Amino acid sequence: MTASGHPTSAPGLLPADTTEDVRARRPTMAVLPIGSFEQHGAYLPLTTDTVIACTIAREVAAGRAVQLLPPLTVSCSHEHAAWPGTVSISARTLHAVVTDIADSLRRSGIGTLILVNGHGGNYVLRNVVQESAGSGVRMALFPGSADWDAARTRAGVQTSGHTDMHAGEAETSILLAAHPELVKEGYESADCVADDRKQLLTLGMSAYTESGVIGRPSLASARKGKELLTGLVEAFEEYAALLGAGTEAHD
Repeated sequence: MTASGHPTSAPGLLPADTTEDVRARRPTMAVLPIGSFEQHGAYLPLTTDTVIACTIAREVAAGRAVQLLPPLTVSCSHEHAAWPGTVSISARTLHAVVTDIADSLRRSGIGTLILVNGHGGNYVLRNVVQESAGSGVRMALFPGSADWDAARTRAGVQTSGHTDMHAGEAETSILLAAHPELVKEGYESADCVADDRKQLLTLGMSAYTESGVIGRPSLASARKGKELLTGLVEAFEEYAALLGAGTEAHD
C-alpha cells in the first residue's frame, strides 16, 4: 500500500526486455495482453482484467521465442459505467489501436500477433482477428470460450461460464493464485447470481447487480486459480503449433 492509500501494483506485469534481448530472440510472433479499467466489486481492483491478461500472456510466452508486449489497459467497459472508476474507450478506437500495433509489428518483421483478452466486453477483437486475413499479420484471439471451459473443468470450478460472468469464482481464483496482495476481504460473502440478463448490453450491469458482481466469488481458491492458469497454458499449445510459436533456443 502506498502512502496515499492506493494499492501497490502487481509486480512483473510489464516485459523487461531490451532491444538486444529481442534482437537475440528474433521473434516472429508477438503476444499482446488486453485488459480493462473497470469495477470488479469491492474486493478486486479496477485493473483486474489487465492483471489477468498479463498473467496469462506471461505464462504462455514463457520459454517461447515471442515478443511479449505491454498491455492495453483501457478498453470497452461501457456496461460498467454506473460504477465510479470505470474508464472506457470506443470499440472503433480499440480496433484502430490493435490494428496499428499489428502494422507496426509487421514492419519490424513479426508476422503473427496473439491477442490475450482479459475482458469479455471487447467484442470487437473478434472482428479485428477476422479482418486480419490477408493483412500480412496472422492473428488469433486467446483464450477462446472452449479454452476457458476446459480450464474451468480441470480446475474444478463449480460455476458455469455464464453464471460466473464478472468478479466471480474464476477471476478471484486467478488473482488469489497469482497476485493475492490485490484481493481484499469480502469476496467470501459477495455472491450474486443473475443468469437471466438478456438485456445487459442495453441496460448495463447495474440492471442486474447492485454490487457490480455477477458470479460466486465465495467458491474461489488459489488452488483453482493455479489450475486455471495451467489449463490455459496447455490450451495455448494448439495455438503455438498452428501459428509457429516455437520454444526459445538456449546456448
